[in-house]
Amino acid sequence: MSIIEKALDKNRARQPVPETTAEQAAAPEAATREPERWREPVSQEVSIDFAWLRKQGLIVPGDQRSSVAEEFRMMKRPLLNNAFGRHAAMRVPKGRLIMITSSLPGEGKTFTSVNLALSMAMELERTVLLVDADVSRPAIPRTLGFHADLGLMDVLSEPDIQIRDVLLRTNVENLTVLPAGRPHGRSTEILASDVMRDLVDDLHDRYEDRIILFDSPPLLATSEPGVLATHMGQVVMVVEADRTPASTVERAMHQLDSCGVVLTSLNRATPGIGIGGQYYGGSYYGIERDHVADTSAR
Repeated sequence: MSIIEKALDKNRARQPVPETTAEQAAAPEAATREPERWREPVSQEVSIDFAWLRKQGLIVPGDQRSSVAEEFRMMKRPLLNNAFGRHAAMRVPKGRLIMITSSLPGEGKTFTSVNLALSMAMELERTVLLVDADVSRPAIPRTLGFHADLGLMDVLSEPDIQIRDVLLRTNVENLTVLPAGRPHGRSTEILASDVMRDLVDDLHDRYEDRIILFDSPPLLATSEPGVLATHMGQVVMVVEADRTPASTVERAMHQLDSCGVVLTSLNRATPGIGIGGQYYGGSYYGIERDHVADTSAR
């Protein structure tokens, strides 16, 4: 060893060994955590009134098996298969973004949205975000039995309001609600904006186990659902049996051309109503093959 090397070793020996602080010790772990901007702390909690759900004929978590629960167990399966197919090549692009709509008011879209959310929240290793996107006539909080003020429109129109400020954690495990928020005169333009697209992409990309359900306005009642559909991977079209004319459904379907997968749910149907879907206890659901990709094999 040279004189220079011996001097360097002697100098190192004299230097005190720096103490490892708690922050430094945790640094490797911190480096693997999600960046702060991806975290989604929910600042509020709400309690869903199970008695109110039962009174409306909705699925009640923890209750014994019921016909409505069985209907939605069967209805959700093709949606989940499209979103989480075993093989990535078979998954629908952005299949975890699902819009529930109808042609006209009163056909049962909110009933379907809430029941699908409650049923999907029972899945293992899945979480559900239910978005009240019927911003002119929001119904999700009332249907679930709680009050909400701020929500989607406030996040999109007020830069100071963050998504974490309006998300509501519920007493149903794995179910979170995003209310519609306060009405806005330019709601269609806001839903068509880059801000909305960025928000939807952010909500979709943040958690890979999350299904996001959007309770949309009726397609023929306002221009908003046609815009909203451009962000979606799947659409559930609720049609009331023996009430909505086929010509009305066809007109509504034209607004969904941007979405590749549209499943139909025939509400209040009677048995023996056709081929290509499934019937159980009053609801028929299948695939509108003229407008969508065939997902029945998935």
